[in-house]
Amino acid sequence: MWTMELRGTGPEALFVTDRPRPEPGPGAVLVRLSAASINYRDLALIRGDYGKPPLDPLVPLSDGAGEVVAVGEGVTRWRAGDRVIFAMRPEWKNGSPSRRAVTTSLGMTLDGVLTEFRVGAEDELVRTPSHLADEQAASLPIAAVTAWAALVTGGGLRAGESVVVQGTGGVSLFALQFAKHIGATTIVLSSSDEKLQRARALGADHTINYRRTPEWQNEVTALTGGEGADHIVDVGGTATFDRSLEALRPGGNLYVVGFLGGMQLNLDLPNVFRRVPVIRGLSVGSIADFEAMNAAIENWKLVPIVDRVFARHELGAALDYMAAGAQFGKIALRIAA
Repeated sequence: MWTMELRGTGPEALFVTDRPRPEPGPGAVLVRLSAASINYRDLALIRGDYGKPPLDPLVPLSDGAGEVVAVGEGVTRWRAGDRVIFAMRPEWKNGSPSRRAVTTSLGMTLDGVLTEFRVGAEDELVRTPSHLADEQAASLPIAAVTAWAALVTGGGLRAGESVVVQGTGGVSLFALQFAKHIGATTIVLSSSDEKLQRARALGADHTINYRRTPEWQNEVTALTGGEGADHIVDVGGTATFDRSLEALRPGGNLYVVGFLGGMQLNLDLPNVFRRVPVIRGLSVGSIADFEAMNAAIENWKLVPIVDRVFARHELGAALDYMAAGAQFGKIALRIAA
């Protein structure tokens, strides 16, 4: 079967190989993958910014969707023909995770989804919402579950509250879509007027171009009646954390979900004491979160924003597209030949 392997680090370390097709053992399911999506952590891992991958060779990418083609002995949840999505953290079933659960993930410590067939345990798969294409479904495991676990599971987002999202990548746009369906007021930041216009078309109530307004935390405070936002989804890490804290209302929720602007934080403790924030570091979410989110997506008929779909042999071009920051929403790969 067609499989992509990462042997070391760097784009030049990606190789197409032919592996034997696996067979499902007891309690396992064989899935024919048709689509995958790319996350920033995939780009960082392939470029070597995460250091040497734990597996060498490694099948990259964590987010994939496809169809069940065979089930092992004792499997009762799935049958051939079911459309499914792999959970990125297969050992995090529900509630608070164990240390092992948050350090075990597809495309990192386990082989990922950039292959034609993959076996998984029956309880690490979730059902694809019926109205979604596989390229849309493959966008869910990291970006959507992170946004859901932050705002809904962790933050208990309610109608009428305010949500700030940074940028227009996958997590940010899912956060915008979830917040709008729940009835929250949304504020979107971007350096692109064109992307802000597209965000308004998705329902953003307010938009801020942070290139023209570098002290955007003051604008957020003004837009929220001088109090600050109830929820802020921070994807920038080092580059944005201090301003996010300034833009938060006292007692508000600050979700640290990304590191686009760096991984190191120097906390201003007096400001932390003044804001008394709830700071949540997100490591995606549980399979129970994934299932609850998919039920809401099905009910709302929510459609993920997939910017471009590349063919499987265009992985290099897809990674370059992500590195350029050109996308609005998710980048997908079509695995089927």
